[in-house]
Amino acid sequence: MASVTIRNLNDETHRALKMRAANHGRSTEAEIRAILEDAARPQDRLRLGTALHELGRRAGLTDDDIAALNEARDRKPAQPMDFE
Repeated sequence: MASVTIRNLNDETHRALKMRAANHGRSTEAEIRAILEDAARPQDRLRLGTALHELGRRAGLTDDDIAALNEARDRKPAQPMDFE
């Protein structure tokens, strides 16, 4: 896992983080991780797999349709382009 160092964090912010962590019953480090996780990966973000699943269902695709598409798919490896 990655590690992050935050330099020049003012004392008031550090105290506020410690208080917030105590209110949530976790360490300051765990609180900072939670804050960063919420900021970087919000709950309402688009999840590609879920969006594609929903699109297929709205289009009326069934598991049998997907199986038929997989059966008909060309399984040969793609050939690299030749620029000469």
